[in-house]
Amino acid sequence: MTFEISEPSEKSPEIALCICTRNRAAALERCLEHVASLQTDRRWELVVVDNGSSDDTPAVLEAFCARLPQMRVVREPAPGLGRARNTGWRATSAPIIAFTDDDCYVAPDYLDAMLAVFSEDPELGFAGGRIELWDPADAPVTIDLRTAPKPFPPHSFVAAGGIQGANMAFRRKALEAIGGFDPRLGSGTPFPCEDIDAAAAALWAGYRGTFDPRPVVHHHHGRKPSDVGSLMAGYDRGRGAYYMKQILSRGRRWVYGKAWARSMMVTVRRRTPGKSIREVSSGVRFLMHHLRGRERLR
Repeated sequence: MTFEISEPSEKSPEIALCICTRNRAAALERCLEHVASLQTDRRWELVVVDNGSSDDTPAVLEAFCARLPQMRVVREPAPGLGRARNTGWRATSAPIIAFTDDDCYVAPDYLDAMLAVFSEDPELGFAGGRIELWDPADAPVTIDLRTAPKPFPPHSFVAAGGIQGANMAFRRKALEAIGGFDPRLGSGTPFPCEDIDAAAAALWAGYRGTFDPRPVVHHHHGRKPSDVGSLMAGYDRGRGAYYMKQILSRGRRWVYGKAWARSMMVTVRRRTPGKSIREVSSGVRFLMHHLRGRERLR
């Protein structure tokens, strides 16, 4: 079945929920069951981006399109989460775009909670929310259990993990101002850091950001303790690319250079040199990738 972007309705959505997926049909089905249980009186839209799936994902999407009139499906064949997220937010006219992952379950009040965060600050560019563990047998990773809000002022440093792509939202005009997510970044690329990179870009474009615990998702990632080492190694590589990219930006070079140096000192004190080696090697790899891209543009 071929899905097309539907024409906007007479009343545009107040918020869109964007989920990108690739070859995880079973997880996606569970995710969409929770989306179908959302409770809100606000106008909203669900955008699912099929990022080149070759499994049963099309059948799952077809079934839920019949159940959810707010749902539209778009395809992005080129792999990469940054690229897929761009395809998703550009497919909707909503002024607020929330993002979660295909192994996450949104709380029933998720849309109302996220809209409340943005309504309290008209100049808020992005927000991250609380991420709880769904299965207590899973390793307690890729979650965020903070209970207090944390603001991010414009032109400030935001550490990797300050917000996470499993539960975040952007004001549309902020995404437009920064050109969206960097398509070189994200799962499916060597540099899994498209979420925090977009947050940093919004801050340095003059927007405010925040972490707010009210919008909640549960992460059903399925990783066990034996999986944590390889997962953290991937995040080390993403962190190195993130810091290198910010250092390459003239206005924030000094802020991020100092922060990365302090992080390296902590690593030395903890005697975990592998983390620093992975970060630096990935940073150098991103630098080479960046320079090659500039060379091609000449």
